[in-house]
Amino acid sequence: MSRAAELAATLQEIDSLAVVAHDNPDPDCLASALALETIAEREGVERTVIVYGGEISHQQNRAFVQVLEIGVRKVNDVDFGEYDSVAFVDHAGPASRVGADLEPTIVVDHHPGTEREAAFSDVRTGYGATATILVEYCLELSIPFSSRLASALLFALHRERLDFVREPTIREYEAALAVYPGADLEVLEGLYGAAFTPETIDAIGRAIASRERRGSALVASAGRTTETDALPQAADYLLNVEGVDTVLVYGVTDSTIRLSARSIDPRIHVGKAVERAYGDLGAVGGHHDMAGGRITLGLFAAEVDDDRLLALAGERVAGRFFAELGLA
Repeated sequence: MSRAAELAATLQEIDSLAVVAHDNPDPDCLASALALETIAEREGVERTVIVYGGEISHQQNRAFVQVLEIGVRKVNDVDFGEYDSVAFVDHAGPASRVGADLEPTIVVDHHPGTEREAAFSDVRTGYGATATILVEYCLELSIPFSSRLASALLFALHRERLDFVREPTIREYEAALAVYPGADLEVLEGLYGAAFTPETIDAIGRAIASRERRGSALVASAGRTTETDALPQAADYLLNVEGVDTVLVYGVTDSTIRLSARSIDPRIHVGKAVERAYGDLGAVGGHHDMAGGRITLGLFAAEVDDDRLLALAGERVAGRFFAELGLA
């Protein structure tokens, strides 16, 4: 029995399903959740909901949800007791704001890490996107791609891997070709043109102005910001600096330091690099070419002003990262 057939058999035993995205879901997570919801409805699941625990702050992600009319609800608005099963999509463990007490029936993911016990678990770390797995499920189960679903999956595949040529596998190209005929290209063009908020531009500007370079590595601060998705955008932008192949951008949100790292140096596994640098301080990790995480500041954040807090954070964050890369 194929994995798609196993998923279908699992869904056929379910009456209602809560599909849980990770905090701050991106297009790969959202499109995968939409595809799983489509498969579930096809297999007779009577009621579904897509849930997320953080914020959808990236301007493209907000436009993605609105234009493609993806019905998502915040975790505080959902009673999980009303659903007999839970699925984790694009993460193998519970999102931080959802709670560790949820036991998933279904897990579909492509990120490395500890696999979660579930009736159906499909974690393919050799894939470049969770959307690729969902496309394969739909093809194997002969589920047609509506224009909305095809558009969502194609955009997700491009944003996750193909736009940046970040180690996409041949499967990402095959999945993109499978959904391309049904996608609305005008809608996708509009999503790519989604406007930046002033706050995002400010955060990226601070990162550009504060950049510190050692060798081919660069560390920058976006300062205090509510626009956490500005961090990966700033990291992508700074990776274009001549001679730079590894970038870490950090920022402070509430009482947390958020991190986003990128590398195009084949000798550096940036996910492992941030784990070694900050694993004792918070939840961090990622892939060979992209990584991220968060470090909780706790009471320390309330005891000093922003300038001092950012200065202290910068010393620790930059120092550890450069040291890990042998550039101390």
